[in-house]
Order: sequence, then C-alpha cells, then structure tokens
Amino acid sequence: MQIDIVTIFPDFFRGPLDFGIVRRAREAGLVKIEIHDLRAFTRDRHRTVDDRPFGGGAGMVLKPEPIFECVEQFGLTQRDERAAAKQSVVLLSAQGRRFDQKLASELAELERLVLICGRYEGVDERVGTHLADREISIGDYVLSGGELGAAVIIDAVTRLIPGAVGNDASTRQESFFAGPEGSGSDLAGEGARPTPADSTCGSGGLLDYPHYTRPAEFRGVKVPEVLLNGNHDDIRRWRRRSALEKTLHNRPDLLDRAKLSDDDKELIAEIERMSDEQ
Repeated sequence: MQIDIVTIFPDFFRGPLDFGIVRRAREAGLVKIEIHDLRAFTRDRHRTVDDRPFGGGAGMVLKPEPIFECVEQFGLTQRDERAAAKQSVVLLSAQGRRFDQKLASELAELERLVLICGRYEGVDERVGTHLADREISIGDYVLSGGELGAAVIIDAVTRLIPGAVGNDASTRQESFFAGPEGSGSDLAGEGARPTPADSTCGSGGLLDYPHYTRPAEFRGVKVPEVLLNGNHDDIRRWRRRSALEKTLHNRPDLLDRAKLSDDDKELIAEIERMSDEQ
C-alpha cells in the first residue's frame, strides 16, 4: 500500500511513523509512506500556502493551487474512477465523515491513499469538491491541523494490512470490529473457526471484554475465577457479558448498531436489572 501525506509540517511525522506496527510494516515493505512538503509547490519567494478568504472572516485558509499541483503529480486516476482503481484522496477536515473502524477497514483495502492535512481556518472549498474524493474527521472536536488526524488514520489502517500485526486474528477481536456485512461471528479468517475461548472474535461492534494476566492476584485484586477454571463455555459467556456490560456503561450508543443475538439481549436485560437493584 502507498500512502502520501501532504502537509506544511513534514517534520511532524518523524515521530509517529518510526515506532511500533507502522515502522515494522514499512520495514517489511507492506506499506510505503511518503511525506510531501506543500510549500515546495508554491511559486512565490515567501512560499505562501494560505490567504484570506473572500467575504472576510477571521483567520487564513489554505490556497488551492499548491495542493492541486502536489496531488496531481502523483498520477492518480480521475476523481470518479478512483474507487475502481483502489485509490482515494482524503481531505482531513472537521466537516468530514467521522473516522471509525469500518472506515479504517475500507481504507485498508486501497492500493493508494493520499492524506491532505488541513491547517488554519480550513482549506479552499475547491479542494474538497474537485480534488479530494472524501473528507474525514477523527472526531467532533477542533485540532490545529490535520497532521494528528493523518497519524491516527495511518496507524489504524496499517495495522489492518495483512501481515502488519503478528496475529491477524487479533485485529478482528478488538473493540468496534463489526466484520464484513453478513459475515456473522465467524471472523477469524476464511473457513476458520474461533478458538474455544474467543467469545468475541468479531464482537459485532461492542467494546472489548476485560483482559487479565499474571499474577492471578495483584494488590488484593484477584482475576475472576471463571477465567481460571478452564471451562471454555463459561469463559465465553463471561467475556460476552463483560463486553456488553462495558459497552452499556461507556458507549451505549454502540448497542444501537451492534449485532446482538437473543442471548445478548437477555444478558443486557439482566445487567440493567442488576444495576437497578444496586
């Protein structure tokens, strides 16, 4: 996969791209990441990339000319043909679609991804309507620029590329992973089955269940006994119930679109009933 970052702060990415899974994926040749200094595509001696907006208003806006010139050098297909060519030009924008695990999975299927980092008060609208084929926001808050958002997207997307994570099944066992449409819960791979204790492999979009490791007792807090008894059915049910309980408490909005079985709904009712009794 090829990822191109368009930014006025190329040095920002010296840190985020040089550690962990992203670094290993780059070294293994699974992803190639190139950083492009937007100021290199300006024509004046001041290397101007921004200007005041027509109609007035506070702040400055990134100009269209250097952004278009930079992206057009990549030799991408036409805007309306990129999906078929597995290419996408993304404008990081507070007005964009909210980034989530489903979108990360979509982007991980691409062969070429271009990330345009906005700055100042925004970007000339013609970049979003005539150059980029999608706008993405990493959350409902305002950042100083798109660089942090680009780093987040790169990390989330890279770890979904086959081979980037040591155990590919682990990326399908995490919070928010809902799996392909209509895939059901068997998401460990083509024709594969979850291991006995993998109760939430393909959790249907719930938060992940709690994890414990050695020692079995730490500062007076013991690992739940159910995880130590070796009964995989009990472990599976405990993990599912815990995932539902954590989701209900921290992110109840996720339950509206999660894949819930009749057993899940019974567990939620039980959790709510016990909560009311406390």
